[in-house]
Amino acid sequence: MTQRLNYQQQSPELFKKLVELGMLLKKSSIEESIHDLVDIRASQLNGCAFCVDMHVKEATMHGERALRLHHVAIWRESDLFSPRERAALAWTEALTRISPLGVSDEIYERVRSQYSEKELSDLTFHIMSINAWNRVNVAFRIPPGIYDKAFGVDKSGLA
Repeated sequence: MTQRLNYQQQSPELFKKLVELGMLLKKSSIEESIHDLVDIRASQLNGCAFCVDMHVKEATMHGERALRLHHVAIWRESDLFSPRERAALAWTEALTRISPLGVSDEIYERVRSQYSEKELSDLTFHIMSINAWNRVNVAFRIPPGIYDKAFGVDKSGLA
């Protein structure tokens, strides 16, 4: 994969704001393990090789089990995820691939049964953020692993 352009250099102020949003989201009401699952699932759906690579490495560093990481793509068929994690994954899919009919009441109610209003709002902002990262990295073909050292994921042991 050949990188098309360096958006960090071309739009440094916008890049910085997206990074700042990410830092704020790390302090949100949503637990780290759910952030990891959401990042991986949205990145899979969007075909973002850079983000799948990075977030699998991050999740590994956060202690996530390898089998669960392999099961993210098949979460509906897997019994390795809690109801709260399943709700987050369903919400991620609904917001990443928004239907022409919008988000169904059924999905909203399922997610709402697992999350407070504050948590649901924070989760939604997190999904918005990972989708923004996916879109810029896919658009400009950012190669997987290129920033491992800069983001500290070179310590994952998954090089």
